[in-house]
Amino acid sequence: MALALGEAGARLALVSRDPEKLSEVAGEARKLGTEAIVFRADVSKEESVRELERDVTAKLGPVNILINNAGVVVRKMCVDFTLADWNYVLDTNLTSAFLMCRSFVPGMKGRSYGRVINVSSIMGHVSLQQRTAYSASKAGLLGFTRALALELAPEQITVVGISPGPFRTEMTASLASDPVATAAFNSQVPLGRWGKAEEVGKLALYLCSEDASYITGTDILIDGGWCAQ
Repeated sequence: MALALGEAGARLALVSRDPEKLSEVAGEARKLGTEAIVFRADVSKEESVRELERDVTAKLGPVNILINNAGVVVRKMCVDFTLADWNYVLDTNLTSAFLMCRSFVPGMKGRSYGRVINVSSIMGHVSLQQRTAYSASKAGLLGFTRALALELAPEQITVVGISPGPFRTEMTASLASDPVATAAFNSQVPLGRWGKAEEVGKLALYLCSEDASYITGTDILIDGGWCAQ
């Protein structure tokens, strides 16, 4: 998503608890001719987000596009979850979006343009065993998306969810590296394959364009047909 937007001319604020992980992305973005700055922050923590907003605004100005993409998963049966496990998933996947929007959305107001993209998951629509916290967080994010879209519509700021299916990411590495698990996932995807990260990037780019200015308060599944079954 960052590279797709950067190639289109967006100046990028890349955020992580571990900035080293973003150095490669920032380098690729700069090769495309766009400005890319890496910021260290824990978006699940209130004060960290407040500091991030100050730092980003000071270096890049008010934000026009906000993509909430922080996500973790803890795979356990519900009865085996600790409260710390539950809070870790909910704080990272759901509370972070609230904190980021509360800090960055005010800077979007008054300009008749703004985009918020909340990355949910097919697990916000359907689920599997050992996904109680993850599914709860992603379903909650979809409800948050709808409500926030109504609040921001008078400002012409759109709020949209993207719900990916199986994609090869760090979160799914243990599954993607297991031939049996990969085959099991592919058998549930009508298109018969895992998604490519570039496909999410192109969707995000479209949603941030003027062509998508009438799309808000909804969620777009990009799942190879998984949830159509």
